[in-house]
Amino acid sequence: MKTPHLPAPSVLFDLDGTLVDSEPNYYEAGRRLLARYGVRDFSWENHTRFIGIGTRETLTVLREEYGIAAPVDELLAGKNALYLELAGTSTAAFPEMRALVERLHGDGVPMAVASGSSRAAIAATLEVTGLDAYLSLFVSAEEVAHGKPEPDVFLEAARRLGVAPDSCVVLEDAAPGVRAAHAAGMRCVAVPDTEATADGTVFGRAELLFPGGQAEFTAAAVLDWLATG
Repeated sequence: MKTPHLPAPSVLFDLDGTLVDSEPNYYEAGRRLLARYGVRDFSWENHTRFIGIGTRETLTVLREEYGIAAPVDELLAGKNALYLELAGTSTAAFPEMRALVERLHGDGVPMAVASGSSRAAIAATLEVTGLDAYLSLFVSAEEVAHGKPEPDVFLEAARRLGVAPDSCVVLEDAAPGVRAAHAAGMRCVAVPDTEATADGTVFGRAELLFPGGQAEFTAAAVLDWLATG
């Protein structure tokens, strides 16, 4: 007896560090922003604590840690403006991720982006990389009640696609995103971005894991995994 063909699941992509190499831009935007408020020692190591966390949540923590008097909305607007300046000139999509998106699009697989970034930042990043030709639907954490590791952004993406959460597969680079995917009842393909974010316990629970991150990731491996159900 032949195994019945299973329809391809819907695929939800995290953006920063998963689809595109944007974390250096986010770090630089954050460093420049904090410098405006007298913080001169914001390091890359400090930045990595917040990979996978929404921008508003990140700035809320940093505001408290550094004793910044400015309201979070002011900080958020400032960081978004700085990031947009950088994103338009130096953001690139990871080649194997682009290959995966193009193949899924060609196969008619429903896709969306679900990110902790602002809508403006998501739109700018997709446009500059050309991924907007394939990924027209995206959800920002600013549109839902809670960012990752809560499941809200993934659940909203599934709702807008008109699909059940348990039919979705999420691609993520950070532990909070893996947690959010599983909290949404979705399977997860984990592509750890840095050693600092490679929480062994959390990433070990991913249904498909590329321990070497983008250096190990291939579109073919994901497509084969999806084909087996």
